[in-house]
This record gives sequence, structure tokens and C-alpha cells, in this order.
Amino acid sequence: VSTQSTWGDEDTVAGFLLAGVGDVDPRKAGRNNFIMVSKDTNLNEVSAAFRDFTTRPDVAIILINQHIAEDIRHLLKEYTQTIPTILEIPSKDVPYDVNKDPVLRRIKQMGLV
Repeated sequence: VSTQSTWGDEDTVAGFLLAGVGDVDPRKAGRNNFIMVSKDTNLNEVSAAFRDFTTRPDVAIILINQHIAEDIRHLLKEYTQTIPTILEIPSKDVPYDVNKDPVLRRIKQMGLV
């Protein structure tokens, strides 16, 4: 079974959990499908989580707040897999910059917008 993974600030992750997309599987040593990132979260933790989640067979989509994606942009640029697909989403507290959205940039390059 494939699932979605959510990475974000507390409000973003809480919203997705309340919508029912959170998963903690006790059969997998309490492994979950979300990461709550705060200003105190170590960048090495986020990088390690990226490597873990992008190799998990149960994760098909990773939703990540754009401001968090900026912190690991070097890893995102190196990432070439189709699945899991990584989509950058807005955050309540940080303005979303459409010029930094890699999906929209690709669509513009293809002349579809």
C-alpha cells in the first residue's frame, strides 16, 4: 500500500493529520509518514529523513513545505526518481514563491502556461 508523506511546520502537519492522512504503524517500529519540522530541527535530521523517505517502498508522494524544501534544495536537485513524487506546498507563515516551484518551472519550460 502506497501512502503520502507530509513534511512541514506544525500547522501543516497537524492539518494533514486531522484530515486522516497520518500513519503510525506499530508493526514497523512506530514508523510514521510525516515529519514535523521546526526552527529547532537539525538540518542533518531533515536530510537523513529525506534519504529514508525517498527509498521507502510505501511512500508514493512527499508533500513538503517550500521553505523546508529550500533547506534541502541540494538534495532535491540531485533527486531524479519519479516515485516518490515530491510536491512543494505553501505554509501558513512563510510566503510561497511560485518562481521557486520546480513543477511550475517545468510546466513553463514545456510551454503549457
